[in-house]
Amino acid sequence: MSDLINGLPNIFGQEKDFLNSKKDRSQLYSKISTVDINNVTASWGIALHMHQPTIPAGSDDLRSASLVSNLQHMMEHQGIGDNHNAGVFYDCYRRMSRLITSHVAAGHNPRIMLDYSGNLLWGLRQMGGGEVLEELKLITTDAKYHPYVEWLGTMWSHAVASSTPVPDLKLHIMAWKNHFASIFGKEALNRVKGFSPPEMHLPIHPDVCYEYIRALKECGYAWMMVQEHTIENLDGSGISRPHFPHKLVARNSMGETEEITILIKTQGSDTKLVAQMQPYHEAMSIGRQEYAGKEIPPFVCQIGDGENGGVMMNEFPPMYDQTFNGIGTSGTVALNGSEYLELLLAQGLKEDDFIPVQPISQHRIWAKITKSGPKSVDNAIDAIHAEDSNFNLDKGSWTSDRSWISGYESVLDPMNNLSVAFHNKMDNDKSPLNYHEALLYLLLSQTSCFRYWGEGMWTEYAKELCRRGMAALEK
Repeated sequence: MSDLINGLPNIFGQEKDFLNSKKDRSQLYSKISTVDINNVTASWGIALHMHQPTIPAGSDDLRSASLVSNLQHMMEHQGIGDNHNAGVFYDCYRRMSRLITSHVAAGHNPRIMLDYSGNLLWGLRQMGGGEVLEELKLITTDAKYHPYVEWLGTMWSHAVASSTPVPDLKLHIMAWKNHFASIFGKEALNRVKGFSPPEMHLPIHPDVCYEYIRALKECGYAWMMVQEHTIENLDGSGISRPHFPHKLVARNSMGETEEITILIKTQGSDTKLVAQMQPYHEAMSIGRQEYAGKEIPPFVCQIGDGENGGVMMNEFPPMYDQTFNGIGTSGTVALNGSEYLELLLAQGLKEDDFIPVQPISQHRIWAKITKSGPKSVDNAIDAIHAEDSNFNLDKGSWTSDRSWISGYESVLDPMNNLSVAFHNKMDNDKSPLNYHEALLYLLLSQTSCFRYWGEGMWTEYAKELCRRGMAALEK
């Protein structure tokens, strides 16, 4: 299997292999874990998020510019802005292989969770970075490293859920799984149980959240990572036990529900906390607690960009080495997410025991609804807006002060138009001759970077991708 098909990333065609998979994956990590949960006082885990968008670049004329990784563009224009960091970024994408293999060889007990966007994986291949993929493949496919490294799935093109057309959510989820399997193999994909949402974003609108969670469950995910301030208890109160597993309840207008286990990333400056191993130090200050009738260790969870900022580029490797040179398999230990959850389930806990939660602000919506129905949620939201003009449904991400919708109509309108045209033409006709190209442009246009960086060249990139997507549909 190749990760490239006619020069394009392998992003579709294997869906039957992982949709609604019935294969038991309940003990993929617990049966090989190097840790006895009974000897654990507290646990912690860190995840590294890696992403580079794909952009039309390499030419002054956007309409004829090649699709390249932003990393490649940085490499070729190092005199602009902070592009001089391109080489350091490149090393950041590969260095976990060196760190893990060296610690395992020394008899240590390292842990890491990895979240790489599909854009980045493709971009590394495009720019001749096959060596990076090979180094990652070593710690991904060699059984020697399975207890120490866990991959998390994500949206292929780093799309934020609430500003992505609902029919496209599953396309991103499936595209990432297709692409990952084409690089690392189906056995490695089978061990991907957790999901890392781009920008740690959780949709607040009940119907969107329901479809999101349903898509994740259908694609075989067992749990997802969620930002602490994006969820609330079912009565609307704040979370009080963030270091223990919870159960996200997603209910839609019709009263249908989907549930998924979540691990909570606590608030804070992500890269600094990860680079300086703050979760380890926090875990050292807490101990086993009663939860669902059993005494279990807490899990302090953090995720941060794996390459952004001086603290991550420079301080992470020595701090990682220092930490794992000194900790073992008892007391305060490092675990990966699936490992922690599987060890708890092996102790007799059940997912039904986990505290139920919902996206932030949904309690206000449900309080306005007396009867489920197609318009019940939207009517409730309209009623709340009439009372409170500040009520907002698009800020449930790593930062509560950023909207992924407001002010970006110039990008969202063509993006939505492309999505509608794509599904009208392609839902019943997946001809490889134009489906692949059109799907690629659809996914690329929805990358969050085209809104994160505001108006200007980045929004022009998105418009050009939408134009190319429309042109592909007209072929």
